[in-house]
Formats: sequence, structure tokens, C-alpha cells
Amino acid sequence: MIKLKNSTVIKALVLMALFWTAGVSWAAQVAGTIIQLSGPLLAKKADGAVRILSMKSEVESGDTLVTEKNTYAMVKFIDNSEITLKPSTTFKVENFSFDAGKPDGDNASFNLVKGGLRSVTGLLGKRNKEKFAMKTPTATIGIRGTTFIAEWVEPSPQAVAQAAAARQAWLMASTAALGDALPVQPLMLAQGPVPAQGPVPILPTMAPGLYVQVIDGIINLSNQGGSLVFNAGQFGFTPNFQTPPIIIPQNPGLKFNPPPIFNTSTPQPGTSSAPAKSNNVDCEVR
Repeated sequence: MIKLKNSTVIKALVLMALFWTAGVSWAAQVAGTIIQLSGPLLAKKADGAVRILSMKSEVESGDTLVTEKNTYAMVKFIDNSEITLKPSTTFKVENFSFDAGKPDGDNASFNLVKGGLRSVTGLLGKRNKEKFAMKTPTATIGIRGTTFIAEWVEPSPQAVAQAAAARQAWLMASTAALGDALPVQPLMLAQGPVPAQGPVPILPTMAPGLYVQVIDGIINLSNQGGSLVFNAGQFGFTPNFQTPPIIIPQNPGLKFNPPPIFNTSTPQPGTSSAPAKSNNVDCEVR
């Protein structure tokens, strides 16, 4: 009887050790470190936990970063790339993987959900540019070794309401035009063709959509409407995922003014690609 109990205890300990090892292996990879910060910054985890980040806090693959109204935040990734977030920005590190000795495993997938940012290419983007993708609500940004600014201007609540009212009026008019001879299914109307949009005018107030500015190098902007390459010094725009990107002849109103210290953080040649280990204890809310 004693031997049986001892055997059971040993098996339980072995199982606990296996679960602990699996938990360590399943932990998200550290993607980068916060190296500049001017205000509150949150990191939302996939499991719903929320951390308040500080200087030298680690950012993991899968984190969604949220800056407050007056917050600029700079993330230095482990390949020496940098992304600086503007105030009121939501940005997700969907999948980031980099190993200096294993270029086949490179992966940098980001999602600009809201707001704006500046991106500076690192080692991953220089050796495997096709492995870099930054999604936005209207297009995906690809790089060819570059520094660029991207900003997503959300439609105002009034514009959303007007669009909904216009669509409802179009549905009613379409139904009336068909008459009683042909019953109309709501799903068929919802899937009807969308009228083509004309050129987007440059307005004093920036129209809703994605804006880009290439500071150095080349980027590619692509969506369902088409694809377009932008060179250094050019500005681009697309209002939605169905409309092809266009070149804008001048700055439509993009502003990116982080504190001066942020502009001195770009790593110099020979700088180690490993971020400093955080010594801070982040506040975690579940």
C-alpha cells in the first residue's frame, strides 16, 4: 500500500513538471522593449489581462498596445527595428519572430487598428522584407527597407450615421424601383454593387482613410482595389479597402511630433540587437 502511494505521488510530480515545462514553452516570445515613453501605455494580452507598461517593459508577440491621449511610446524590437506610436493609438503585434542565426523563421506581422505610428526597418526587414506586413483598416503596408509614417483617420460619428442613412435610403429606393413583381431579399440588396468612388479631394480636414508618408526607402500599399509603390518623399492615401491607393502631391496634414528625445533613439551601427532586460514590475489587471 505504501509503495502504491509513493508511485502515485511520483506520477503526480512528473505530470506537474511536464505541465510546467509546457507552460514555459508556450509563453509568448519577447518581441521588443519600451525604450521611450511620455505617458500611460497599456498592453492587452490574448487572455484578457491588461498590463500598465513603463520604461524597459517587455512587449510580447500577441500584445495589443494602447496609448493614451497624450502618450508617445517607442518600441525597440529584438531585430533593432523601431515603431513609435502616436497618442490615441491601438497597435497589435500579431506575430513577431526573429533569430539572428535563423532567417527562415523571420516573421513580422503587425496591425494598426487605430491612430498612427512611425516605423524604422531593422535587420528582419532588411534581409526578409517579404516577411514584414503591417495591416490597417484599408490596406496592407509592405516594405523594402525604409522609414515611414502611417496614420488611420477614423470616420466621425456623424459621417458613420450619414453613411448608414444613405445606405438605408438606397435600399428603400432599390426596393421601390423593383416593384411588387420581383420580391427583394435583404441579403441580395446588401451584396449589391457599390457605386465607384471618384478621386479623393485634398481637404483642409483630413478625410477618413489611411495616409502614409515615406521618409526613407520604399513602401508598397496594397488592398482589394490595387497596389502602388511609394518612394521617399511621397505621400499616399486610400479611403477604404476597395479603393486603390493614390499618390498625394503634398502633405495632407500628417503630423508626427514626439518629444525630442524620441528622435535620438535610433540605434547606431554595431549596436547590440538584444533589448535591455526589464527590471520593472508591471502592473497587471485581469
